[in-house]
Amino acid sequence: MLPPIASRFVAGETAPVALEHARATNDSGVGVILNLLGEHYHERELADEDAETYCRLIDDLARTDLRACISVKPSQLGLDVGEAVFRENLARVVGRADERGEFVWIDMEDHTTTDATLDAFEHHARETGGTDGTEGPPNERAGSGTTRETDGAVGVCVQANLRRTREDLERLADLPGKVRLVKGAYDPPAEVAYREKSRVNEAYRDCLRYMFEAFDDGVAVGSHDPAMVSLAADLHEEHGTPYEVQMLMGVREDAQVELAADREVWQYAPYGSKWLSYFYRRVLERTENLTFALRAVASG
Repeated sequence: MLPPIASRFVAGETAPVALEHARATNDSGVGVILNLLGEHYHERELADEDAETYCRLIDDLARTDLRACISVKPSQLGLDVGEAVFRENLARVVGRADERGEFVWIDMEDHTTTDATLDAFEHHARETGGTDGTEGPPNERAGSGTTRETDGAVGVCVQANLRRTREDLERLADLPGKVRLVKGAYDPPAEVAYREKSRVNEAYRDCLRYMFEAFDDGVAVGSHDPAMVSLAADLHEEHGTPYEVQMLMGVREDAQVELAADREVWQYAPYGSKWLSYFYRRVLERTENLTFALRAVASG
């Protein structure tokens, strides 16, 4: 059983409990992106086990009417063991999702994983999106609910604090699939990343403007910053580009529900037994998250 202090940020320890959370969240108008907790495996067996768990979760989702999908971490699928292991396990997961009409997000980790992650995304976006001469099957529940032929079966996350991201977006603009833009939660060196908060915000705005101008679809605004969410709404009015807002479970959940009244909103909800380290990262990331945690203790 998760203690109340952690249950704000983690959707349970098992898949059935996580699916119950997804249904309750759907009832409030918000979609759910489920992530099995686990990362930086150095043994193939662990990576293979999590890949199989994701395949079972995809099967579970396919048997429901939930507005939900999954998100995987490259190091969880074996990138630290070897890129070939990551590629093989990701192919298993995306292949199962493609068969079942489900959607897979690929998270972005530290800057050393960017090339491997984007290369894998491009491969699966083209393969499932029909741009390699094949046709991906329709999927009314993939991402924003548009068809697989338009969206592909996969999405990827990019980080605005990396200096390379604006150029990466030019590579991604014409691919099927979706792209989630976040500010970046890792701590990369100054030679590859912007360090000042104001400069990261500037880069995020610049990247967001480019996405709404250059992308036909598939823009995911991964931010809790009201200024960025407001900018996305303004850019949508200007360009008409479809988009969705994505936020973490446990952070600004009232705002998630309010926003869902007139735009698409998705909540990133981790689950699993490896919740302790994730919870501490969420609490230590921002002062307001620590406040949430202290309130949970007081109410418990």
